[in-house]
Amino acid sequence: MPSDISAVISRLYVYPVKSCAGVQVQDVILTETGLEFDRAWMVVDDKGHFLTQRELPRMALIKPQLRHSDMVLRAPGMLALHIALDQVEEPVRVQVWKDEVQAYDMGAIAAQWFTDFLGQPARLVRFDPEHKRVCSLQWTGGVEALNQFSDGYPLLVISEASLAQFNEKMVAAGSAPVGMERFRPNIVLGDAPGDQELAPHDEDRIELLQIATEQGVVELKPVKPCPRCPIPNIDPATATSSPEVGDMLQTYRQDARVNGALTFGMNLIVLAGVDHQLKVGQAAGASYLFE
Repeated sequence: MPSDISAVISRLYVYPVKSCAGVQVQDVILTETGLEFDRAWMVVDDKGHFLTQRELPRMALIKPQLRHSDMVLRAPGMLALHIALDQVEEPVRVQVWKDEVQAYDMGAIAAQWFTDFLGQPARLVRFDPEHKRVCSLQWTGGVEALNQFSDGYPLLVISEASLAQFNEKMVAAGSAPVGMERFRPNIVLGDAPGDQELAPHDEDRIELLQIATEQGVVELKPVKPCPRCPIPNIDPATATSSPEVGDMLQTYRQDARVNGALTFGMNLIVLAGVDHQLKVGQAAGASYLFE
């Protein structure tokens, strides 16, 4: 594998329901739309428009658990909601950002559960796997990459070194350090044993990320820096929002590649390795991008 950067997968996260809590896993199947079950479900309002923590921070408190045949959703003050992995109900059309996509409504019981917890009309929908939601060809260089209900790309990678640098800055400014959960990555890269340590934001500077799996080599291409909305300001443990995270990003993460937006992490598309199993501890390598 390329030798400019050597790393290992240190953490893997799946976010089954868009904008709800993530699930940290030890292994997961890679699909053409990202990690299996990642953003496969989404919460919508009574008009079919997607809902997120941006307007409903309480969504951070909804914690999914993936089991063999179902997903269990838990939230404070609520009985557990069980969603079968192999069942859907009525076909619907829903809106995520500017895309109108095909989905399946998950039924009245799920709708009542989300409505009760969020305090406004809400329904749970599942992405229709027959629907092709294509990432921005402008950013993918013409590659037809697919995603489900993510903001626009199948995967997000962040390094442990990037978070460590961020937290050093937070502590120096008198703020408490934050967890990786604030930034909602799918793949987290850590230092490979005995190799040169990763530099903060090395993920910004690589051309192709290759991961050695038992089935062969996975190839993931970084295509767009991830502009950060206010969600990292929301404490995932309490759903309270305060501006420290965004304020700190403002001091050093304005990114000319996305018109000065604050970025943290890189969006990836899948070039090779569909159906391979990613595992914590697998070796990863990358070459620097020279333009």
